[in-house]
Amino acid sequence: MIRIGVIAGDGVGPEVINVSLDVLAQVARLEGLEYSLHPVDIGGERYLKTGEVLPDSAVRDLRGMDVILLGAVGHPGVPPGVLEQGILLKLRFDFQQYINLRPVRLFPGIEGPLRGKGPDDVDMIVVRENNEDLYVGAGGFLRKGTPEEVAIQTSMNTRAGVERTLRYAFDLARRRASEGPFRGLSESDRGRGLVRQVTMVAKTNVLTFAHDLWMRAFDDVGREYPDIKSDYQHVDACCMRMVVAPERFDVIVTTNMFGDIITDLGAVLQGGMGLAASGNINPERAFPSMFEPVHGSAPDIAGKGVANPLAAILSLAMMFDHLGHTGAAGRVRAAVAGLLRQPTPRTPDLGGRATTIEVGQAVQSLIASSS
Repeated sequence: MIRIGVIAGDGVGPEVINVSLDVLAQVARLEGLEYSLHPVDIGGERYLKTGEVLPDSAVRDLRGMDVILLGAVGHPGVPPGVLEQGILLKLRFDFQQYINLRPVRLFPGIEGPLRGKGPDDVDMIVVRENNEDLYVGAGGFLRKGTPEEVAIQTSMNTRAGVERTLRYAFDLARRRASEGPFRGLSESDRGRGLVRQVTMVAKTNVLTFAHDLWMRAFDDVGREYPDIKSDYQHVDACCMRMVVAPERFDVIVTTNMFGDIITDLGAVLQGGMGLAASGNINPERAFPSMFEPVHGSAPDIAGKGVANPLAAILSLAMMFDHLGHTGAAGRVRAAVAGLLRQPTPRTPDLGGRATTIEVGQAVQSLIASSS
């Protein structure tokens, strides 16, 4: 029995979560999977009504889950940072979800923003360290609100935290080798028996303490994977090359802060936020992992029924992968890929006029037809 905590959240969150739960029910029937849903009421509306962000009782309930599905967090009536820090960061830290995983894949049938670049060129995955760096909240204010105000925010990086992230990235590259060798490898690389590539993204020429630690750990861990090419990019160069030559990237591993930025760039390369799935992973499964679309609550379209549910559905596929149900994950991804090869139905963000529910129903029809 898979215990699934469900945080529908704010804005379009409930709309896309409801569609993904319909897909979950269908795939579970086909795969013979048993599960139970455990809704947890947290988000902007609860905060505005009760002043509670993430009660201890909610944390206890979620701790007992195998996985968590999250719709979105963010409310225009709540000050910035309250929900993000109080819900998202707290769950990531409390449940040791130290890997943030973001696939960046341009599906056939989707026209990306890069001229001359297609699905064969945009197929990478970003491994973002998720429990350290600037996000730990170390720092504070001095003389706040005065002309002499000082604000300090410290990046914290531990050898253990960095190394486990790097090792996850190299292991992931080896798993991707089952899909075939990385196209971006040179003939010389192939001749040396290399099959995949891990690119570490940092800023070693300026952040000479924290990123020196990252570089030394990267070199040490990389030596344990002689079949994987180790590559390094400064973050600014990485951003430029993701636009000019995305085919150069296979697995990217990076810090919490830089990962937050380049994954949004990656979402644009794959056709927009409506297709961008993510997982906050505890690889050991000692705590529940959390899967969510990255598009946020989108209050400007909330309640209109036109939010793209595909990112939430693809996040469901990532959940199945994490739980070891690769057949279920494959069904979901194949249906999404089949849908995107067709000109319709598509939600407005992809140039169509379909509703959230219509797109979800089309995915279910494709799953049913392939069974």
